Parts: sequence; C-alpha cells; structure tokens
Amino acid sequence: MKLAFNSWVYSSFPVWVPSYPLADTIERIAAIGYDGIEIGAASPHAYPDYLGPERRNEIRRVLEANGLALASMLPAPGGGPGFNVASPLPEERVNTRDQYRKVINLCADLGGRTVIYVAGWQVFGTSREQAWSWSREALAEIAEAAAARGVTIVIEPTSADSNLIDSCDDAMRLMAEVDKPNVKLMFDTYHVIYRNEVATDYVRRMGKDLRHIHLADANRAAPSDAGRADYRAIVAELKKIGFDGYLTMEIGFDRRAVEPDRIAREAFTYMKSLLAEA
Repeated sequence: MKLAFNSWVYSSFPVWVPSYPLADTIERIAAIGYDGIEIGAASPHAYPDYLGPERRNEIRRVLEANGLALASMLPAPGGGPGFNVASPLPEERVNTRDQYRKVINLCADLGGRTVIYVAGWQVFGTSREQAWSWSREALAEIAEAAAARGVTIVIEPTSADSNLIDSCDDAMRLMAEVDKPNVKLMFDTYHVIYRNEVATDYVRRMGKDLRHIHLADANRAAPSDAGRADYRAIVAELKKIGFDGYLTMEIGFDRRAVEPDRIAREAFTYMKSLLAEA
C-alpha cells in the first residue's frame, strides 16, 4: 500500500485560497514523504486546456525530480461548465464526456494510470432512471477512451455531494452494467461516514475490484484515532485482500481555515504508522 495526497487543498477548489502553483505543491507533498499525488484537473494546477505538450513535459519532470508518482486524477465536478454526465442539458453531457477524455489524456501524458469517475447527479425534473442511463452511457464511452491510453476508470460513490451513486451497491451495479475490464471501484471514507456505514464493509464487498481509496474523516479532517472511521481496521482489511494501490488523503479542501502542509503532514504521520504496524 502506498500513500498519496489530493491537491485540492493547495489548488483553489472549491474555495479560492489557499492556492499554490503545482510545482510548489508537488515539492511540498514530496518533502512530507508521500509516494504519490492525486491532481485535481482544475486551474491553477492542471486544467487540460491550459496545458500544452511543453507544460505537460515540465510537470512530468517535476514529478520525477521529486520522486512523486501521479496516483490518480479527477475533474472538478461542479460549477462553471458543470461537468455532469447525467445533466438534462445535452450540451453539458457532451462537454463532460469530452472533458473526461481530456483528463484521461493528461493523466496518461503525466505517467498516471487512474482516473476517478464522479457519476453525475440527478437534476430536479429528471427521473433517476434517465439520469442513471445517461451516466452509464457516458461511462462506457469514457472507458473505451481510457483503455486506449492504458488508464483505469474507478467509480466513486459520492453520497455527501450527489444523489446518483450513493453507496457501495450503486457503484458495483454501475460497474457490472458497463462491464468493461478497465472500469473498477473506489470509495471515500468521508462519504461512508456520511451514510453512517462501516468502511471495512466496502473493502470486503468491493474486494479485488477496489483499486483506489480516499481517506478523510468527518468535516474532511485528517485520519486519526479520534476520527469516526476505524483506520486500523481499514488497513487490516486491505492487507487481507492484497490491496497495493494508493491510500489518498482528500482532506481540508472545503474551507479557507486550513494549513495545507500541516494537515498533509498529520495525515501522513498517522497513516504511515498504521502501515508500519500492519
């Protein structure tokens, strides 16, 4: 198992500050000791339209120079253009599929192999069945584009933020319906906590299809013994199934009142100790 850190808290999403250049963010996360970084595909870090070949090569060199792998990428899911694959607006659905293709290509160009799929959200006036169908069709198309670049798409249940893929069952059903070898699963402890569920149940049920994990406690706090989730049990269950992917901290980004380096360091120190115990 490897530890990674999500860049949102350094990158102006969804609040505008704190905000740091990507190279500076990479250096800070590497200095703390992380194995990888999960980069949000948004400005000022990695909005695909703003990054030409030269800039992509530059970012890759910075990653390599700091010994930091690109653990995964994901688009900013809301605001602006929207990026909702289940939108009632056909223009938004088309644009969102195109955005995923851009993120897939950027991820592959930077040496990454995993892109997170946020399955959209049901807008008032659209039936759940219709929203689900649009999301499923989008995922099938996105997965084909990802396969051509050697990228795996992982479905994330996002119950605290959306209303379509809420649970382990929803994510597993969508994966089965799309039925592509490069469509797999992930979960975020923050969303599991929101549902008052047990994170280790997700590990057991997703099993070998579990390819990526976000760790965050209630209020997007760093993992700790004082948190709601049982992180020791999570690590133990992951060890049982032979999980060798990234445990990615997606924390602290929903507010201005945060010290990014401090929360990244606290999460790393705690989780590194649990991995050592295991």
